[in-house]
Amino acid sequence: NTATLEVGCGTARNLVKLASRSEPGRLYGLDASHEMLVTAEQSVQRSIGTGPGKPKIVLRQGLAEDLDARRMFGRDEPFDTIFFSYCLSMVPTWPGAIEAALRNLRPGGELLIVDFWDQKELPSLFAAGLKRWLALFHVHYRPEVHDALVDLGKSGRADVRFESVYKRYAYIATIRT
Repeated sequence: NTATLEVGCGTARNLVKLASRSEPGRLYGLDASHEMLVTAEQSVQRSIGTGPGKPKIVLRQGLAEDLDARRMFGRDEPFDTIFFSYCLSMVPTWPGAIEAALRNLRPGGELLIVDFWDQKELPSLFAAGLKRWLALFHVHYRPEVHDALVDLGKSGRADVRFESVYKRYAYIATIRT
């Protein structure tokens, strides 16, 4: 029974989708915002409900760089999978968030990061408009995050692979320990 954690789970949309799989495993969500977690709890209740046989999603408030499986979730074992979906570039202390995730991942586990990329392969006019729109929400590509993940792979601490999502709109980094 695998354990999956989403860091920066927001409204728990991704976790609710994972809960609908035939074998969802144990699902956990962490977010810094109390208000987002209130919305997430309502979404979980509305989408999944509670009761015997229903998948359970455990939600906790906390900072990504403070992640501790035991203290925050009462887990004696590390997570099998941890993922960040379009949020790591918005975490001011992202290096600490990556390190905390790696510390709380089982050997052989997967850390998945989906985040905005440089949009280099998109038509230039569309890419410029997209960047302006994202900037309205204080969202932008942070090359230093991507570079740090490349360096992590080069260090030998983990195997790091990148996959482009629609012409470098975003990337998926798969990090295996």
